[in-house]
Amino acid sequence: MILLFGPTGAGKSMQGQMLAVRMGWKWLSTGQMLRDSNDPEVIQVLKSGDLVSNELTYEVFDKAVCEAKEQQYPVIIVDGFPRTKAQAEWLGQYLKRSGEAIDQVVVLEVPEGEIMSRLEKRGRMEDTPETIAKRMSIYRQKMYPVLGIFAEDGVKIVHLDGTGTAGEVHDRLYAEVVGDAAA
Repeated sequence: MILLFGPTGAGKSMQGQMLAVRMGWKWLSTGQMLRDSNDPEVIQVLKSGDLVSNELTYEVFDKAVCEAKEQQYPVIIVDGFPRTKAQAEWLGQYLKRSGEAIDQVVVLEVPEGEIMSRLEKRGRMEDTPETIAKRMSIYRQKMYPVLGIFAEDGVKIVHLDGTGTAGEVHDRLYAEVVGDAAA
């Protein structure tokens, strides 16, 4: 399992999907699964910029991982989860129960000005300037404790330059992850 981290607009989804297609792996985004939800409560939470409850997130994650295993994908790329220390602790327990492991955590680093520019072009319902600022603040507060848990568990964490064209970022990601997987 490979975890992709980065603030909203860092390119996690695009890069995760590109790598999954290229390698025949499974890309899982709890954010995309939640956005595709028809649950009015979930939609309202997303529009507000707040985080969806842990319980709902765990349910969505577990279902997606089980489906990926049934389809026998060799590697699962997880985009945007876990987002909090509690979720990271839950994930650790979940992985022990399921016999899975985190091979690597990749953090896409992108300056905030570039993030704002990218999100203006993306145009999702939740991409208002106020919501973006709120999500960036939440990300900064929550990310470091999450990465700390993984570091304590000895998981390899790589900070990758997420600026440039999608192809340039993909080449860096591919070299890091696939070079690692082949070793």
